[in-house]
Amino acid sequence: MRTLAFAKRNGKELFRDPLTLFFGLGFPLVLLVMMTVIQNNIPVHIFELNTLAPGIALFGLTFLALFAGLLLAKDRSTAFLARLTASPMTASDFLLGYLLPMLPMAVGQSVICLGAAVALGLPLSWNLLAVVASLVPSALLFIALGLLCGTMFNDRQVGGMCGAILTNVTAWLAGIWFDLSLMGERFKAFVYLLPFAHGADGARAALAGDWAALPGHLLWVSVWAAALMALAVWLFRRRLVER
Repeated sequence: MRTLAFAKRNGKELFRDPLTLFFGLGFPLVLLVMMTVIQNNIPVHIFELNTLAPGIALFGLTFLALFAGLLLAKDRSTAFLARLTASPMTASDFLLGYLLPMLPMAVGQSVICLGAAVALGLPLSWNLLAVVASLVPSALLFIALGLLCGTMFNDRQVGGMCGAILTNVTAWLAGIWFDLSLMGERFKAFVYLLPFAHGADGARAALAGDWAALPGHLLWVSVWAAALMALAVWLFRRRLVER
């Protein structure tokens, strides 16, 4: 009950800031429309909706790291979190309280992005539901990254790490704008050690109905998400002990 009450409070804090709604929902839609307009006015197929829409949906989830990190970092900088440490809540309870309100936001972001893609010409199919489900491990990954940064850094540092740096790294290393093979096989092999390209490829596999390829991508992202969340819990527990 304490964790749910804490999660409810965090959800209210997230939706209290209009910038959250703009960057989390509006900015990916702007990119999707812009790329689609560009594709409609060039003779080569670069930004086709069947590959672009799942990538943009993944890109939108990167902002979850920013929201989670800023909320945790701001709470750490005030007396609010210090007062909560007197409660029986554990480090896992605290981070779960930050994670829970992020998940409905993640699903909402994915649904809105894919709905916009359908309005722009993406065929409507049941596979779109599979795309939303396939993006959940990526959402957990970005939330874990945000909680890790929020535990380690102050709110200004989190803004830089989870804002400009993470969004750009994800956009490039997930192959959202271009085929990763264009960067050479060595670079591609390195990128696929990371979870971002697997997240995008998993969403594209779900849209295409490539069920054989989907589990491998989801497993890789899930392992990264679990490892980062475990690290965030461990560091947060150490911070609680230091207090």
